[in-house]
Amino acid sequence: MPCWLERPLAAPSPTRSALKVESMSSSLPSLTEPLAARLAAIALGHVEREYPNKPGHVLNGPEDARTPAALHPVFFGSYDWHSCVHGYWMLVRLLRRFPDMAPAQAIRALFHRRLTPEAVAAETAYLQAPGTRGFERPYGWGWLLALAAELARHEEEPWARTLAPLASAFAQRFRAFLPIATYPVRVGTHPNTAFGLLMAADHMAEDLPLLRTTALRWYGADRDCPAWGEPSGDDFLSSALIEAACMARLLPPEDFAPWFAAFFPRIAQGEPATLFIPATVSDRSDGKIAHLDGLNLSRAWCWRRLAAALPAQDPRRAPMEAAAARHLDAGLPHVAGDYMGEHWLASFAVLALEG
Repeated sequence: MPCWLERPLAAPSPTRSALKVESMSSSLPSLTEPLAARLAAIALGHVEREYPNKPGHVLNGPEDARTPAALHPVFFGSYDWHSCVHGYWMLVRLLRRFPDMAPAQAIRALFHRRLTPEAVAAETAYLQAPGTRGFERPYGWGWLLALAAELARHEEEPWARTLAPLASAFAQRFRAFLPIATYPVRVGTHPNTAFGLLMAADHMAEDLPLLRTTALRWYGADRDCPAWGEPSGDDFLSSALIEAACMARLLPPEDFAPWFAAFFPRIAQGEPATLFIPATVSDRSDGKIAHLDGLNLSRAWCWRRLAAALPAQDPRRAPMEAAAARHLDAGLPHVAGDYMGEHWLASFAVLALEG
């Protein structure tokens, strides 16, 4: 189990936080309340930090040259729109898990301050502007719907109802896009389609037949995956593992089992070997290279999800869980430090820690 260095939570730096993990073998850490509080403190330090900012914005004329907060009154922080969305997702998820943790009051105040009907209406109206059809497709779409699903679990709060118009708009975008998406996108970055389906699935429960049919059309015939292109130099997703995790989420267990056995026929032997070896990160001040810390965390998440989808005594589980532990060991110490990673990695740490 990792040992996180103690640090006061009252005034976290937006760019520096002493998070450290001891090396471990095959044991997997859990998401404890002190650790959740530290991860929450990181996000609270950047979801309202407007600059630096990388907008995904189309300028149709000089009137469109506006500040991030003017364009996106809710999700203007965290360097880019999608990172801000999953920063909010992480905060509300941790609040549900640990409602009495030290930052809980600050999280509730943030949501009441930022998630207002007027601000959500402006975010929704943005999607009607020319040039926004592909805005955040599908990565931001999936994260926004994951946020909506998490907010719905806080039944005592108005947050899910407030976000509903924006969530409805993105769900409709999925419904319109999937039938015309002839091919999947298999890269290890934001356009990956398997990740979008996986993250949207909880909110789009009534649309699971569409998501499942699409996943089968895209991935159903895939066999003996070599994972030969992994890792690429700026991956934060494993295209192979996220595809398998998507299929585990969308297929019934009796259909997933034979698909997984055919997709990864030599998992028990530790192959494809590249998926069992954590990525090396040479420069965490480089935003693209820093993606590889996210790759280590997202691989750990996928390995844990996939192992949990197998029978308890399945011989494939042990090497998969060991791979998850190695990737967590590689990724967790670097959740905070340089802002190129700090503005988003904590969310992926929560995914990995929860499995």
